[in-house]
Amino acid sequence: MLRPLPALGLALMLSLVATPVGAMSVREFLAIADRLPQNATAALRPEGRRLINEVSTSVHAVRNEQAAAVRAGRRPAYCIPSAGSGITPEGLLARFRALPHGRRDMPVVQAIREWMIERWPCPA
Repeated sequence: MLRPLPALGLALMLSLVATPVGAMSVREFLAIADRLPQNATAALRPEGRRLINEVSTSVHAVRNEQAAAVRAGRRPAYCIPSAGSGITPEGLLARFRALPHGRRDMPVVQAIREWMIERWPCPA
């Protein structure tokens, strides 16, 4: 028989493994962002780091999708320049806040993907 604490720890580890990276919704992202101070100290708080990590992970995933499409000989959905995505904290929050409330349950990675399709379309 499993003891309660090890069983709980195992259940927690399994739930973390089953949670996809970048699963935060835009709604959750905005709720956390609205609780943070709108200055540089936000990055020092755990919630601020969580948001930064979510965006970094999402941008990295989107860039990897672009690179995979190129390697496979397909035209990518977006062509983010190697110099950077051009995402600023203010621009990201404005973009997310402009989403209709009914679309805010999409994952942050999908919202960033859609933004990059609009912002950095590939030439035909």
